[in-house]
Amino acid sequence: MRKKTESALPVVVIGAGMAGARLAARLPGATVVGEERHAPYNRVLLADVLAGRYAPDVIALPATEVRRGVRAVRIDRTDRLVHCDDGSVLHYGRLVLATGSNPVLPPLRGLGDTLPDGVHPFRTLDDALALRAAVRPGVRAVVIGGGLLGVSAARALAECGAQVVLAQQGEHLMERQLDPEAATLLRVHLEALGVEVHTECRVRGLRCTTATTTESVRAVELADGYELAADLTVLACGVRPRTGLALAAGLDVRKGIVVDDELRTSDPYIHALGDCAEHRSTLYGLAGPALEQADVLAEVLAGRPARYEGTRALTRLTLRSPDPLRALDLAAFGEARPLPGDDVVRLADATRGAYRTVVVREGRLAGGVLLGDLGAVSGLARTWQDDEPLPPAMSLLHLLIDDGGH
Repeated sequence: MRKKTESALPVVVIGAGMAGARLAARLPGATVVGEERHAPYNRVLLADVLAGRYAPDVIALPATEVRRGVRAVRIDRTDRLVHCDDGSVLHYGRLVLATGSNPVLPPLRGLGDTLPDGVHPFRTLDDALALRAAVRPGVRAVVIGGGLLGVSAARALAECGAQVVLAQQGEHLMERQLDPEAATLLRVHLEALGVEVHTECRVRGLRCTTATTTESVRAVELADGYELAADLTVLACGVRPRTGLALAAGLDVRKGIVVDDELRTSDPYIHALGDCAEHRSTLYGLAGPALEQADVLAEVLAGRPARYEGTRALTRLTLRSPDPLRALDLAAFGEARPLPGDDVVRLADATRGAYRTVVVREGRLAGGVLLGDLGAVSGLARTWQDDEPLPPAMSLLHLLIDDGGH
C-alpha cells in the first residue's frame, strides 16, 4: 500500500482549549486531541459556572470533533508521529501545539505533589465544578492571589454565600491591569459584597489535619504568623505555559514555545498558539490573542498568506450579580502606569459609578483603565489599537466621556 503523501496527512492539534477549538473549527478534517473529558468550552466564563449562573453546557463552544480524555505523550519529529496515552499513534503533515498553561502551585509549606482536601486550583471546568460542589453558605474560603482569576473566584464564592478572604501578595488587586485608584475601587466593591481583602500579604503555608490517610486544609498561614481559618483554599497564583512536549521534542523553548509570525516553531512542520506560545518575546495568556492567532494560523495552514504581528490586548472583566446594581464592569489596556513625562487624564463620576484614566506618551495613547461605566471603552480601545499619533485638536476629555461603547 502506498504511503500517504504529506498533503494527505491531516493537521493534528494537541489541545482542545479555546485556541485549539477555534483553529479546528476553521480547518475541517483536523484531528484534535484533548485531555479534558468535556467538550471545548469558554474558559472566560468559569467564574459564572462556579457561581451557579451557567451550567457547563451553556459555556460549550460550537461543536468540534475532539478525541476527549486523550493525552499526547510524545512527538516523533523524524516520522511525524504523535504518540498518545491510549496507545494510539497519529500521523501529521502539520502539527499544532495548543497545550495551554497550568496553574502555578506556589511553594507553600504543607502543599505537596498531591493537593490536600479542600485545596483547589481554578483553571479548568473540572476545577470550577469541584469548587461548586464544595461551597455552601457559611463555608470559610481563602483565595490566594488577587489577579484576574483570584478576583473572579472570590466574587463567585461570595455569591454562593461563602465567607471569603482574598490574600494578595502585591500592593493592590490586579496589579498587571489596574492602577492603584481603580484597584481601590475594586477592593471597595468586593468588600461591600462581604469579601475580606488583604494586600501586601505573603502566604507561608497551609495547616492541614489528617484523618486516616487523608489530609484536609484547616487554615492558611501568613508570613507574620497570623492564620486564616479555611475550609476551602483556592490557588489563583497565575499560570505557566505547558511546554513539556515541546521541550522533550527538542523545540526552541524560552518561557513559552518560540514561534515566528506564521506561528511556526523551530521545526517547520510544527506550529504553536495560545497560552503556550511565545511570540516576539511575549506571552499573552488571554483569550483574545489566542483566538486571533488561531485565525491567522488557519489561513497559513490553508496556504494563504497571513502573518501574526502581535495583539494589543484589552482585558475586560464583568463581576456579575443577581442584583444588577451590584455588578461591576472593568476594562484595562496598554500601560496604565505613567512614566516620567507622560500625560495623565482622569475622570471620576460618582453619580454614574465611573472611573476612567488614560496615559498619553509622546502624543499616543499608551494605556488606560475604565471601571464602572464602560461607555467610552470602544473609542479608547480603537484609538489605542490604531497606535496613531493623537490629532492636536483631539480632546482627551472627549475620549473619556464618549459613549460610543453603548
